[in-house]
Amino acid sequence: MLRSIGSNWSLNALQIAVFMVLTPFISNAVGNDAYGAWEIIVAWTGILQLLSLGLPMATVRALSAAVARKDAPAATKALGTSLSLTLVLGIVAAVLGTGVYLYFTQSVMQGWSTASAELRSDAALALVIMLANVALSFALKLPYAVFDAHQDFLVRNVVMAAGFASKLGASIVLLSWRSDLTTLAAVQVGIASFEFLAAMLVSKRRHPLVRFRPTAIDPVEAKGLLSFSVFAFLLNMGAMLAFRIDAIVIGDFLETADAAIYGYGNKIFDPFIGILLAIGMVLMPMAASESSRGNTERIRDEFLKWSKIATTIVMLMGGYLVVLGPQFLEAWLGDVYRPASGRVLQILMASFFFFLPVRGVALPVLMGLGRPKVPGFGLLAMGLTNLSLSLILVRPYGIMGVALGTAIPNVLFSLLFLREACKRLDLSIGEWLSYTLGRLLPATALCAGALAFVSSQVHIAGYPMVIGAGVAYTALFAVFAIGFIYHGDRFLNTAPLRARLRAKLP
Repeated sequence: MLRSIGSNWSLNALQIAVFMVLTPFISNAVGNDAYGAWEIIVAWTGILQLLSLGLPMATVRALSAAVARKDAPAATKALGTSLSLTLVLGIVAAVLGTGVYLYFTQSVMQGWSTASAELRSDAALALVIMLANVALSFALKLPYAVFDAHQDFLVRNVVMAAGFASKLGASIVLLSWRSDLTTLAAVQVGIASFEFLAAMLVSKRRHPLVRFRPTAIDPVEAKGLLSFSVFAFLLNMGAMLAFRIDAIVIGDFLETADAAIYGYGNKIFDPFIGILLAIGMVLMPMAASESSRGNTERIRDEFLKWSKIATTIVMLMGGYLVVLGPQFLEAWLGDVYRPASGRVLQILMASFFFFLPVRGVALPVLMGLGRPKVPGFGLLAMGLTNLSLSLILVRPYGIMGVALGTAIPNVLFSLLFLREACKRLDLSIGEWLSYTLGRLLPATALCAGALAFVSSQVHIAGYPMVIGAGVAYTALFAVFAIGFIYHGDRFLNTAPLRARLRAKLP
């Protein structure tokens, strides 16, 4: 299991590297107005992504159960039914996309008082391409379900890594030739198609017993998929409302440049969230398999172990970003950076201390246990609360109000999700807090406090100093992790590592 998650993290590292290069390259190539329009386009097309009804997640769960039973015909039947359903949903998305296009061009774009006629035309064409991408994407994602169900994460990640590398190269080459939103949208479609073909070919060679082809929609099979996917749909809708709707709110009430400024402070979390979701990608099929065998004890142990690992990652990342997030953004983005982006980052990071570990571990475990109601309805309620607060706060406080509208529900609902996961695993909240935060919280406070003290004494600016401070902070955190946080840990005891290190030191 550690190997699979490690493979996912290697992919995340590549994703972060691509993200770190592409984001400032694209934003500086097209400018804040155009980049803000792109953020709004992605948010609007993201609404139609909900039409997938959570079928990819439901398919992974159904395939995982069939693979655990070594029932290849059942796996093929589930995959074929899911593929047929996604093709139908893709047609529905294409039809509804017409309405999105009309509303976007005739209402949303009319509020862009600072946008040029050229930008409006470019944004309209980019929207058409992205709507087509959404209609195709439901089926294009399914080959990865076969890899996930077989827990073949290493090979899946190699295919995805090839997609990231291709996206980096294609974006730099094509945007250097023609820096507009239409080109940017075309890259997304091209890379998605490339990944689909590559995943299909590799899946056919490695897992030939599970055939990828549409079949007649079996009512019983469809009911089984949809009965679970409806909660995955609610989960996706809640996530969209919680983290993607902000650009739509800003686009309706403010200018396109405001969407870009907010996006810079918010977007940096995307690849880091991926690190936590990489844990969930492995935990959910594991929980589904172990639950089918009645092995709750193993699920409980993995839940505790990975909760602490996930929280450690969040504390390491968050301590740095709360203290030096604005300086990091300024060094990274260059001329397009605005101080408001740094304040947005700090507000959101404060809430992600609570939400990210729960999203990465507790929610996937609940889904794997076949308990999707609380994650589904809870995340939906969280998203609706975010939308309501953002609409209330955007006029008086601008993008800071939108950030607060996101942060407050993050904290409140993460506590609800954690309570439900502990309840289903017969684990007390006190035991979870003691094991996960008992040593981690004071260690993080000391490390972040040291970083804050140094930054108050020394002016930290520019990439070399920002990166150097990050390396020093990480080294100090690692010392605490090895010598204190995980010393004597029942799952990840670092005492043997300390003994080996002492033996090598003079």
